Amino acid sequence: MRYSHKLSDAVHILAYIDIYHDQNLASTAIAASVESNPALVRRLMVALRRAKLLTTQQGAAQPRLTRTPSEITLLDVYRAVADDGNLLHVDDKTNPQCIVGGNIQETLREAYQEVQQAAEAQMAQITLATLITQIWARQRQREAAER
Repeated sequence: MRYSHKLSDAVHILAYIDIYHDQNLASTAIAASVESNPALVRRLMVALRRAKLLTTQQGAAQPRLTRTPSEITLLDVYRAVADDGNLLHVDDKTNPQCIVGGNIQETLREAYQEVQQAAEAQMAQITLATLITQIWARQRQREAAER
């Protein structure tokens, strides 16, 4: 099963931009933090810009959040980068002559829709500010442990 890091990487980018707002915000610097390539970072930044979560200026490495981190939810970011907007996917290639194969798709679509709604409701409660606060708390713990 393949899975996507787009949401994780997009949140990473937004948090990086907020935390390092006065430092180097070139896609190469952000990519070094994500441990990815600058082209992926730029593609995600385009998606975040289209979703009006980020502003960028061509020729200048000065991306900025369009709202405060407390006004950006995990759901906002998810919707900006999710390919089809669904967490779970049904296999449409099943045998329609089989009791299970002929009925599993609609059965799972209904169940998956319930999961999707619950997940989106939870994501709407989690803000970028909360995640950034947790990043800083973990950093302080790491620093204390190193002493």
